[in-house]
Amino acid sequence: MADGEKFVLEECKGKIEYAKDNMERVPYEFYIEKYQQADPVSISTRLGIAYNLAKQEFTLMFMGNIYYITYPDFVIRHENSATGSSIYYPLEEDIHTKILVLRYLLNASIFPHNGDFRSFRELPSGELYMRQFQGRCIFRLNHKYGNRLGKFGEIMDCLGATFVHSGDIGYELELFEELYLRFLFWKGDEEFPASSQILFSSNFPAAFDTYDLAETGEICINIFCAIERSLYQ
Repeated sequence: MADGEKFVLEECKGKIEYAKDNMERVPYEFYIEKYQQADPVSISTRLGIAYNLAKQEFTLMFMGNIYYITYPDFVIRHENSATGSSIYYPLEEDIHTKILVLRYLLNASIFPHNGDFRSFRELPSGELYMRQFQGRCIFRLNHKYGNRLGKFGEIMDCLGATFVHSGDIGYELELFEELYLRFLFWKGDEEFPASSQILFSSNFPAAFDTYDLAETGEICINIFCAIERSLYQ
C-alpha cells in the first residue's frame, strides 16, 4: 500500500465501520471521489488516451486488452478480442487492479518508451524498497513459475506478450501504453536453483512511484494465477 493510501486509512478511522475489505475499499472509494472531481479532458490530454465526449468514456489499453471506462461513474467494460485469446479481464473483476488504474488516470505522466529497461534496484529509491519487492514479486514469481515455464508461456500468450531473447526464457508485456515489463527466467541446474527477474521500462518513474511498482508486480502475478486457473479449471 502506498503512503497516500495509509494516510487515507488513518483519516478514515472512527468515521466508518470497518469490514474485512476495508484495506481495499477505503482507498478505492478515496480514488473514486478524486476521479469524479477530475477533468476527463485533462486526463485524456496528459496520458494521450482517447476520451469520447458523447459517450463520456475513456478508451484504455491494459495488459493486452482494450477497456472502456465511463466518467464520472467508473463503469468498465472490455472490448471483445478479435482473436478470442483473452479469458480473464482483471480491470472488471479485481479491486486492486481498479485502484492501480485509478492512480494511473489521476497521477501518471507518460513519455515514449526508448527501449531501455531498469531493474527495481535501479529505479529512484529502489534500494529502499528492494526487500518488499523481492518478497512480494521476485520470490513469488520464481516460486510459482520458475520450474513451470511452459505454463508461464501459455499465460503470456493469453496476454499477447512478446518473447524476448533475454535470460533462458523472457517475455515482454505492455502494461499500459508505452509502459513495459519484462519477466525473465533462468533455469536451475545441479549447482544453481531457478531464478527470475522483473524489469521495468525506463519511463515507469514518470507514471508511478517506485513503491507502487512492488504492488504493480504483485498485481501482475495475481492476474497470472487467475489466468492459469481459468486455463486449467
